[in-house]
Formats: sequence, structure tokens, C-alpha cells
Amino acid sequence: MGVPAIHYGQIYTYYGLSATKTKSFVSSELAKSLRKVDKGDVVITNTSENLEDVGKALVYLGEQQAVTGGHATIFKPSEVILGKYFAYFTQITEFSNEKRKYAKGTKVIDVSATDMAKIQIPIPSLHIQTEIVRILDEFAAVTAELTAELTMRKKQYNYYRDQLLSFEKGEVEWKTLGELAENLDSMRKPITSGLREAGEIPYYGASGIVDYVKDYIFDGDYLLVSEDGANLVARSTPIAFSISGKSWVNNHAHVLRFDTYAERRFVEFYLNSIDLTPYISGAAQPKLNQKNLNSISIPNPSLAEKERIVGVLDKFDALTSSITEGLPREIELRQKQYEYYRDKLLSFPKAEVGA
Repeated sequence: MGVPAIHYGQIYTYYGLSATKTKSFVSSELAKSLRKVDKGDVVITNTSENLEDVGKALVYLGEQQAVTGGHATIFKPSEVILGKYFAYFTQITEFSNEKRKYAKGTKVIDVSATDMAKIQIPIPSLHIQTEIVRILDEFAAVTAELTAELTMRKKQYNYYRDQLLSFEKGEVEWKTLGELAENLDSMRKPITSGLREAGEIPYYGASGIVDYVKDYIFDGDYLLVSEDGANLVARSTPIAFSISGKSWVNNHAHVLRFDTYAERRFVEFYLNSIDLTPYISGAAQPKLNQKNLNSISIPNPSLAEKERIVGVLDKFDALTSSITEGLPREIELRQKQYEYYRDKLLSFPKAEVGA
């Protein structure tokens, strides 16, 4: 498989604060020309397009020696400072403010190893460092457990969604989306950013809210479906999403109106669960035009059955997606709690350090 290798970009996109295994490997020949990372070393990023990612740290805990290339600095803990204590310190606001002073570049931000070394680090006793690391590790473990549970719940949700929305051709009536919903695309009005009057009304595009404006053209409950954009293929966010209340919608999202909540949500769940590739045109600029949208075949069980299915899926959706309840909300609160105590524990008055 080769020699374990830590690429600087993977520190802020793949790893957490520590890792026992690497994502990448290089040949033994290439490894000879790269810098060596021993167990317990901290690898710090020097470069990124985002300043927040510069200075991110990874404690390497693998038994096999690893290597790293350019754009990363290796910090070797000593008898006075723990590697993980230092790695936690690189996450706090104080460190972020300090590295900002030395940042160079516009599109690509860089803080050199020389400049990074100028940032002062509070070094309390090893006993205090150990206790800080223990407390923060406990906070991180709780968040990790909740995140693992959320991943499991999402898999469970996807399983039940697919089961509940799978129908044989003869089992229920099927209709086109054009038969089930009223299309209100003709009422949409795009406004360029320079002409929008700021306000509190959400202004929707293909993937959600893109701005807030003063006026509205819709008032009620609607289903928006992405009309164009890479997300039609990538599906990184739902392409169908419900909106309520006053709103303004541009010409990048179809607007559909249904008679009942259950019918709207049923179609929303169904569209987000199926492959829409056969209905999408264009390669460079994917597009789901109104004609193709209206032709999508949708299962049409009784209203009572739709209400039952929507009731089950709403509960799963709230548990796995809601930002006001369920696991995402709990994770957000735990993360804020962790960040608060992390910054408190790692902030020392100058006179305290070394006392």
C-alpha cells in the first residue's frame, strides 16, 4: 500500500483533530524526499483558499512513520507541551486572530512556518494541560456519538422512505406531476441583486433562500423544485423543498401548489428519493424544464395513505434534518457548548502562564 502520507488539504477536509491512519499513501521512493511525521507529532496546515483552514492541526497517532509535503508544518511536542493540547489551542479564537496578522495572499492564503512560530502559546503545567485535554476529549466524544447516531438515523430514514414510497405498477394509480399539482411558474419574477430592495421576505432560487427582499409575489404553502444548476445531478441538497408564508421566487425554481399538506409533502419526499436523470437535459448546464417536470410519473395512493406515509417520514425528517429539534439541533448545541468551554479553558491571563 505504501508509506502513510498526510496531505495538507486533507487535514481540514477529511481528518478530525487526531488520526491513527492516513487517507493517502505514497511510494517508498517518493517518501524519501518528504518530511517525516512520527507518532505524536502535530501536522499544521500553512495554506488554503480559506483563512479559517490555515493553521488547522492534526495529531498523528499512527504506529508507522508517515510523511507530509509542502504547505504543512510539523510540530514536535516536548517535555513541556502536549501535542493534543497544542492542537486544541489552534482551534480557538485567540489563535485565529494571531494567524490573521501573518496571512498573505488573496485567492490562496498562506501563513508560513516562520510566521506561525511567532504565535505565542500559553503553556501551563503538564497536569493542567492533561486535564484540559481530558475535558475537551469528553466533549468531542459526546458530539462524535451524536453524529454517529445521526448517520445511523439517516440510513434508517432512507430505508423506510424507500420502502414507503415503493409501489408496484398495479398496486396504486400513477399520475404525472402535471396532473397532481398546479404549476405557478408564470408568476415568478427574477430580480438582479443590484435591483433588490432589502427586506425580510425570503427570495428563493434553485436550492433555497438566496436573499431577503421587501416585497412578495407568493403567500401560502408551495413546493419548489430546482429548475437548473449542478445540484440537479449532484443532489447535495434536496431539489424539492416546501416553503410557507410570504415569498419571492426567481426563475430558477419551479413553483407547485397542491390542495393539501399531505399531497405536497408526499410529492416532495418522492421527488427527493428518485433518480431524475431521465428528465434532465443539458450536460454543462443541467436543466429540468417545465415540460419534463410535468411528465414525471408519481404514485397516487389514497389521501389517507399519503397522510400515513407523510406522518412517518415527517418524524424521521425532523429527527435527522431539523435545525430546531432532533439530533441536528442537539449536535449544534453540544458544539456551541464545546467551543465555549474550549475557549475558556485555553485562555490564560499572561501572568498565570508558568506560575
